[in-house]
Amino acid sequence: MKRAFLGELEEVVLLTVAALQEQAYCALITQTIDQQMARSISFPTVHTTLQRLAEKGFVSSQMGGATAERGGRQKRLFTVTAAGQRALLECRQVRSQLWDQIPTSVVQLWGA
Repeated sequence: MKRAFLGELEEVVLLTVAALQEQAYCALITQTIDQQMARSISFPTVHTTLQRLAEKGFVSSQMGGATAERGGRQKRLFTVTAAGQRALLECRQVRSQLWDQIPTSVVQLWGA
């Protein structure tokens, strides 16, 4: 099976969905990324990324209950699929391996 590529924004959105668990809906995902990463990101950008992740099979969604703050409309809640979990673990492993290849003396020069 061909491995699906996970871009940086996709990884950030997927990690945020995993962190929010049952509360992962687009507006809260956007707000969380804004707060946690001090990175401004638009709602449509997150929505498009979630659609891409769903097409790749990394997230699934279902409609949640209607809420008063949304005028009685339902929220679309996202969850990380087994394929999404594997993709995140693979990203973590690759990043860790790359970091391990950088000599400690170099990392120390960076002030880490």
